[in-house]
Amino acid sequence: MKVAEPTPVGHVQISLDTDEAIQVYHPRAILAFQGKPTNREDRIMNMAGIYRKKRFVASRMSGAGELILGLPEGCSLATVNIAPDSDLLFDFRHVLFHTDGLDMRTRIQTIRNAWITRKLTRMRFSGPGLLGVITTGSLVSLPLDPEKPLFVDAGALVAYPEQAAVKLSVYGNSLASQHMNVQFELTGHGPVLLQTGSRDVQLQQELSNESWLRRALRELLPFGGVYIK
Repeated sequence: MKVAEPTPVGHVQISLDTDEAIQVYHPRAILAFQGKPTNREDRIMNMAGIYRKKRFVASRMSGAGELILGLPEGCSLATVNIAPDSDLLFDFRHVLFHTDGLDMRTRIQTIRNAWITRKLTRMRFSGPGLLGVITTGSLVSLPLDPEKPLFVDAGALVAYPEQAAVKLSVYGNSLASQHMNVQFELTGHGPVLLQTGSRDVQLQQELSNESWLRRALRELLPFGGVYIK
Protein backbone atom coordinates (compact mmCIF):
# COMPACT_ATOMS: atom_id res chain seq x y z
CA MET A 1 0.00 0.00 0.00
CA LYS A 2 1.22 3.48 -0.85
CA VAL A 3 -0.09 6.69 0.69
CA ALA A 4 0.70 9.91 -1.15
CA GLU A 5 3.09 12.16 0.81
CA PRO A 6 2.97 14.86 1.85
CA THR A 7 -0.74 14.48 2.46
CA PRO A 8 -2.60 17.12 0.42
CA VAL A 9 -4.89 19.42 2.36
CA GLY A 10 -8.43 18.04 2.45
CA HIS A 11 -7.79 14.55 1.09
CA VAL A 12 -5.40 11.62 0.92
CA GLN A 13 -4.62 9.35 -2.04
CA ILE A 14 -4.00 5.63 -1.48
CA SER A 15 -2.71 3.08 -4.00
CA LEU A 16 -3.35 -0.65 -3.47
CA ASP A 17 -1.59 -3.54 -5.17
CA THR A 18 -3.46 -6.66 -6.29
CA ASP A 19 -2.90 -8.54 -3.02
CA GLU A 20 -3.60 -5.58 -0.70
CA ALA A 21 -6.76 -4.40 1.05
CA ILE A 22 -7.78 -1.89 3.72
CA GLN A 23 -10.71 -1.55 6.09
CA VAL A 24 -12.23 1.95 5.93
CA TYR A 25 -14.35 2.87 8.96
CA HIS A 26 -15.87 6.01 7.44
CA PRO A 27 -17.22 4.86 4.04
CA ARG A 28 -18.59 8.30 3.19
CA ALA A 29 -15.00 9.59 3.26
CA ILE A 30 -14.38 7.60 0.04
CA LEU A 31 -14.63 10.27 -2.65
CA ALA A 32 -13.32 8.26 -5.59
CA PHE A 33 -12.16 4.74 -6.40
CA GLN A 34 -10.45 3.54 -9.58
CA GLY A 35 -10.59 -0.21 -9.84
CA LYS A 36 -13.02 -3.09 -10.30
CA PRO A 37 -16.49 -2.38 -8.81
CA THR A 38 -16.38 -5.74 -7.03
CA ASN A 39 -13.25 -4.62 -5.12
CA ARG A 40 -15.44 -2.68 -2.70
CA GLU A 41 -17.32 -4.72 -0.11
CA ASP A 42 -19.37 -2.97 2.57
CA ARG A 43 -20.26 -4.87 5.73
CA ILE A 44 -22.31 -4.17 8.84
CA MET A 45 -19.96 -3.96 11.81
CA ASN A 46 -20.44 -5.98 14.96
CA MET A 47 -22.03 -4.35 18.01
CA ALA A 48 -18.68 -3.40 19.49
CA GLY A 49 -17.65 -1.62 16.29
CA ILE A 50 -20.99 0.15 16.04
CA TYR A 51 -20.63 1.39 19.62
CA ARG A 52 -17.04 2.55 19.16
CA LYS A 53 -17.46 4.33 15.81
CA LYS A 54 -21.10 5.44 16.20
CA ARG A 55 -21.87 4.08 12.72
CA PHE A 56 -23.05 0.78 11.24
CA VAL A 57 -21.08 0.12 8.06
CA ALA A 58 -17.39 -0.29 7.22
CA SER A 59 -15.87 -0.75 3.74
CA ARG A 60 -13.23 -3.23 2.61
CA MET A 61 -11.36 -1.83 -0.37
CA SER A 62 -9.05 -4.21 -2.24
CA GLY A 63 -6.59 -3.74 -5.09
CA ALA A 64 -5.40 -3.25 -7.61
CA GLY A 65 -6.76 0.26 -7.49
CA GLU A 66 -6.53 3.79 -6.15
CA LEU A 67 -8.86 5.67 -3.87
CA ILE A 68 -9.26 9.22 -2.58
CA LEU A 69 -10.36 9.73 1.02
CA GLY A 70 -11.73 13.13 2.00
CA LEU A 71 -10.60 14.65 5.30
CA PRO A 72 -12.53 17.10 7.49
CA GLU A 73 -11.40 20.72 7.39
CA GLY A 74 -8.30 21.31 9.50
CA CYS A 75 -7.51 17.59 9.78
CA SER A 76 -4.62 15.53 8.44
CA LEU A 77 -3.86 11.84 8.14
CA ALA A 78 -0.79 9.99 9.34
CA THR A 79 0.08 6.32 8.85
CA VAL A 80 1.44 4.47 11.87
CA ASN A 81 3.47 1.30 11.45
CA ILE A 82 2.11 -1.32 13.86
CA ALA A 83 4.59 -3.99 14.92
CA PRO A 84 3.54 -7.48 16.09
CA ASP A 85 4.39 -6.56 19.69
CA SER A 86 2.85 -3.07 19.67
CA ASP A 87 1.12 -2.20 22.96
CA LEU A 88 -0.25 1.22 21.98
CA LEU A 89 -3.81 1.92 23.06
CA PHE A 90 -5.68 4.10 20.56
CA ASP A 91 -8.74 6.25 20.88
CA PHE A 92 -10.74 4.51 18.13
CA ARG A 93 -12.37 7.73 16.93
CA HIS A 94 -8.99 8.67 15.37
CA VAL A 95 -8.81 5.47 13.26
CA LEU A 96 -9.85 6.09 9.65
CA PHE A 97 -8.54 2.82 8.16
CA HIS A 98 -6.11 -0.03 8.64
CA THR A 99 -4.55 -2.63 6.37
CA ASP A 100 -6.31 -5.96 6.08
CA GLY A 101 -5.10 -8.59 8.52
CA LEU A 102 -4.16 -6.18 11.30
CA ASP A 103 -5.36 -7.69 14.58
CA MET A 104 -7.64 -5.40 16.60
CA ARG A 105 -8.60 -6.05 20.20
CA THR A 106 -10.63 -4.10 22.73
CA ARG A 107 -8.85 -3.28 25.96
CA ILE A 108 -11.08 -2.49 28.94
CA GLN A 109 -9.22 0.04 31.04
CA THR A 110 -8.91 -0.05 34.80
CA ILE A 111 -11.59 1.89 36.64
CA ARG A 112 -8.97 4.47 37.57
CA ASN A 113 -7.74 5.01 33.99
CA ALA A 114 -11.29 4.95 32.62
CA TRP A 115 -12.27 7.71 35.05
CA ILE A 116 -9.17 9.76 34.25
CA THR A 117 -9.35 9.46 30.45
CA ARG A 118 -13.17 9.33 30.21
CA LYS A 119 -12.78 6.23 28.01
CA LEU A 120 -13.87 2.81 29.25
CA THR A 121 -12.24 1.04 26.30
CA ARG A 122 -9.33 1.65 23.95
CA MET A 123 -8.12 -0.32 20.97
CA ARG A 124 -4.88 -2.28 20.74
CA PHE A 125 -3.62 -3.28 17.29
CA SER A 126 -1.09 -5.99 16.47
CA GLY A 127 0.75 -6.06 13.17
CA PRO A 128 2.56 -6.06 11.02
CA GLY A 129 0.45 -3.49 9.24
CA LEU A 130 -0.44 0.16 8.80
CA LEU A 131 -2.97 2.24 10.71
CA GLY A 132 -4.44 5.40 9.16
CA VAL A 133 -4.91 7.94 11.96
CA ILE A 134 -6.86 11.15 11.44
CA THR A 135 -5.97 14.12 13.64
CA THR A 136 -6.39 17.84 13.98
CA GLY A 137 -3.05 19.29 12.96
CA SER A 138 -0.23 16.77 12.58
CA LEU A 139 0.68 13.64 14.57
CA VAL A 140 3.73 13.79 16.85
CA SER A 141 5.45 10.97 18.72
CA LEU A 142 7.16 11.65 22.06
CA PRO A 143 9.09 9.07 24.14
CA LEU A 144 8.07 8.29 27.70
CA ASP A 145 10.51 8.18 30.60
CA PRO A 146 9.94 6.09 33.75
CA GLU A 147 11.18 8.93 36.00
CA LYS A 148 10.57 12.21 34.19
CA PRO A 149 6.82 12.76 33.63
CA LEU A 150 5.37 13.85 30.31
CA PHE A 151 2.44 16.27 30.58
CA VAL A 152 -0.01 16.17 27.67
CA ASP A 153 -3.13 18.24 27.05
CA ALA A 154 -6.04 15.81 27.50
CA GLY A 155 -7.57 16.79 24.15
CA ALA A 156 -4.30 16.10 22.31
CA LEU A 157 -3.73 12.50 23.42
CA VAL A 158 -4.25 9.96 20.61
CA ALA A 159 -2.41 6.83 21.87
CA TYR A 160 -0.20 5.69 24.71
CA PRO A 161 1.43 2.40 25.84
CA GLU A 162 -0.85 0.01 27.72
CA GLN A 163 1.56 -0.24 30.65
CA ALA A 164 2.05 3.52 31.03
CA ALA A 165 1.10 5.16 34.33
CA VAL A 166 -1.56 7.82 33.72
CA LYS A 167 -2.60 10.57 36.16
CA LEU A 168 -4.75 13.68 35.98
CA SER A 169 -2.52 16.65 36.64
CA VAL A 170 -1.63 20.28 36.19
CA TYR A 171 1.87 21.69 36.44
CA GLY A 172 3.72 24.96 36.91
CA ASN A 173 2.93 27.63 39.49
CA SER A 174 -0.55 28.54 40.70
CA LEU A 175 -1.18 31.00 37.85
CA ALA A 176 -0.15 28.42 35.27
CA SER A 177 -2.38 25.71 36.78
CA GLN A 178 -5.39 28.06 36.70
CA HIS A 179 -5.01 28.85 33.00
CA MET A 180 -4.34 25.46 31.42
CA ASN A 181 -6.54 22.68 30.13
CA VAL A 182 -6.69 19.36 31.94
CA GLN A 183 -3.38 17.54 31.58
CA PHE A 184 -2.45 13.86 31.63
CA GLU A 185 0.78 13.03 33.44
CA LEU A 186 2.36 9.93 31.88
CA THR A 187 5.42 7.90 32.83
CA GLY A 188 6.71 4.58 31.54
CA HIS A 189 8.30 3.23 28.38
CA GLY A 190 7.44 3.62 24.72
CA PRO A 191 5.97 6.39 22.54
CA VAL A 192 3.00 8.67 23.13
CA LEU A 193 1.13 9.93 20.05
CA LEU A 194 -0.55 13.33 20.15
CA GLN A 195 -2.35 15.63 17.73
CA THR A 196 -0.98 19.16 17.46
CA GLY A 197 -3.99 21.14 16.24
CA SER A 198 -4.23 24.20 18.49
CA ARG A 199 -7.38 24.68 20.58
CA ASP A 200 -6.27 28.06 21.90
CA VAL A 201 -9.19 30.34 21.01
CA GLN A 202 -7.29 33.38 22.27
CA LEU A 203 -4.40 32.60 19.93
CA GLN A 204 -6.82 32.50 17.01
CA GLN A 205 -8.22 35.85 18.11
CA GLU A 206 -4.73 37.32 18.36
CA LEU A 207 -3.99 36.17 14.84
CA SER A 208 -7.18 37.98 13.80
CA ASN A 209 -5.76 41.28 15.17
CA GLU A 210 -7.98 41.45 18.24
CA SER A 211 -7.52 44.57 20.40
CA TRP A 212 -4.77 44.18 23.01
CA LEU A 213 -6.95 46.06 25.53
CA ARG A 214 -9.79 43.58 25.07
CA ARG A 215 -7.38 40.66 25.57
CA ALA A 216 -5.90 42.25 28.70
CA LEU A 217 -9.32 42.90 30.24
CA ARG A 218 -10.44 39.36 29.50
CA GLU A 219 -7.38 37.87 31.19
CA LEU A 220 -7.09 40.21 34.17
CA LEU A 221 -10.66 40.99 35.25
CA PRO A 222 -12.61 38.43 37.32
CA PHE A 223 -14.81 36.44 34.92
CA GLY A 224 -13.43 38.53 32.09
CA GLY A 225 -13.48 35.52 29.79
CA VAL A 226 -17.22 35.17 30.38
CA TYR A 227 -18.35 38.76 29.91
CA ILE A 228 -15.83 40.09 27.39
CA LYS A 229 -16.10 38.36 24.05
